[in-house]
Amino acid sequence: MLLVVRMLLPIAVLVAIFVTVAMDSPAEPVRSEPVRGMTISCHAWGWEWGTDEMVESMRELKALGVNWIAIHPYAGIRGDGTVGSRRYADHGFEHLTRPIREAKALGLKIMIKPHLAYWGSPFSWRGDITFETDEQWQRFFTGYERWIVQMAEICHDADAFVVGTELDKTIGHEKQWRRIISRVRASYGGTLTYAANWTDYQRVPFWDDLDAIGVQAYFPLTTQPGLPDKDDLDLAWAALLNDLVAFSRRQGRPVVLSELGYARSTNAALRPWEGREGGEHADEIQRRCMAAALAALNDDEHVVGAFLWKWFTGPQRRSNFLMSTPAMRQVIAEHWRDQ
Repeated sequence: MLLVVRMLLPIAVLVAIFVTVAMDSPAEPVRSEPVRGMTISCHAWGWEWGTDEMVESMRELKALGVNWIAIHPYAGIRGDGTVGSRRYADHGFEHLTRPIREAKALGLKIMIKPHLAYWGSPFSWRGDITFETDEQWQRFFTGYERWIVQMAEICHDADAFVVGTELDKTIGHEKQWRRIISRVRASYGGTLTYAANWTDYQRVPFWDDLDAIGVQAYFPLTTQPGLPDKDDLDLAWAALLNDLVAFSRRQGRPVVLSELGYARSTNAALRPWEGREGGEHADEIQRRCMAAALAALNDDEHVVGAFLWKWFTGPQRRSNFLMSTPAMRQVIAEHWRDQ
């Protein structure tokens, strides 16, 4: 019955499920705020999310205009399909539960976006995860379901939860994914989505079981490396948004860009998914790409916002896709705080 009800909900209602809802007074209509999210990442297995530095990062982000944050707890993956996680219970899961409490205290929303850590496995990235035998597939889905349901139970107070991230070579196993979604819903009452890679979001067969369409938005914006023209970036985003809006309408679900980021790289507009940095005009290319993306993401009932990739707590280490540089802070504030 729950599935039938969700399938009949108009998209405006589903948008309100995901975005922050605000009312100035009982007499005024409900007004939805766009999702202005930031993923707070980690240099290890996520212990940083339970620290005082994490709380300070959330305060900094709120001051820039961010209204959602995301964290991404990890489990490992092996070539034989085994899914395993660290013994988080020894730490009381404080690195997962504290950021939820602290975000709410600060008036922020929070999304939990579990990731499979593919390093040390035969897979080059999460989108490469696939198996050859029925035994391996069964082992994978059994272990993955156990872990993802555990994450949903622990994070039951979060505002949104992602049932899978970039596992696009597994989505053909529709029955198993629908079972996972059903099991998660039994433990978690918030908004559910799946984070599909930009190349594959239109192939996902189970959007009707979810509340929103998550897209890892590493869309190419140009056909050549180097410093892109602002008008070309604006045209590229206009075309992308046309496609996303059309897909949202067909599915009857809002789209949220579950990741959006650019490295400081001469190839950032050409191959946004690449983390390698450097090259001529690298800093300016990152700035122009992000500015164009945020300018394009105006209030829309179909594409409701984005989670930027990424921010770190505590002392800054060298990393790619950094959103905490002075230039990126300025871009974010200009589009999210000052408008």
